[in-house]
Amino acid sequence: MSLLSALVRNERASSAVEFAILTPAFFLLLTGMMAYGIYFGAAISLQQLAADSARIAIAGLSEAERNRLVDAYIDRHARGYPLIDRARLRATIGDHPDDPSQYSVQLRYDASLLPIWNLYPPLPLPSQQMTAGATIRQGGL
Repeated sequence: MSLLSALVRNERASSAVEFAILTPAFFLLLTGMMAYGIYFGAAISLQQLAADSARIAIAGLSEAERNRLVDAYIDRHARGYPLIDRARLRATIGDHPDDPSQYSVQLRYDASLLPIWNLYPPLPLPSQQMTAGATIRQGGL
């Protein structure tokens, strides 16, 4: 009985046990913060690109000219966002079908190559398809 009570009172390995219990939770939190930080950075970049593209459309006099301006803007500026690969970006642009006084830019991005999908398998991750959009009223209408 005295041997058992001596083992229970022994605290020499308690910090090693605490470390072993808390380390997996700590790494799950750490990798989750990194993964979602990268994902949110890409999502904000995508939304900013959509908003800036829609603002560029104001300079166009016709839908064809607005589309050319927006296409050129996306091609030129998508490379400026480090988490966005232009080859994986699809844009749907044009006058809004329900309201021709509105111009719409919808971006869809395949985020499957972001460096987060293999971080930690039990980590719940968002969709690999990201979408963002912006609509702006055309000037003079």
